[in-house]
Amino acid sequence: MNYQLPETGFLRLSQIIGNPKADPPIPAIIPVKKTTWWNGVKSGIYPKPVKLSPRVTAWRVEDIRKFINATNSEG
Repeated sequence: MNYQLPETGFLRLSQIIGNPKADPPIPAIIPVKKTTWWNGVKSGIYPKPVKLSPRVTAWRVEDIRKFINATNSEG
């Protein structure tokens, strides 16, 4: 992974699953499609989001890092 995660803070969905249509393109940290991501959140595979406002959903960097580390240690 070439993307450097910040120590703390929040990530929006496009920062996690990437957005090749953005200018400049956003590389995926976890390369899955949006539907796969949300299904994984509902089933407990992926971390739960935090509602920052009625229209803004984000994930804690610490939760994403923990998920990545757990996934890497399994393989």
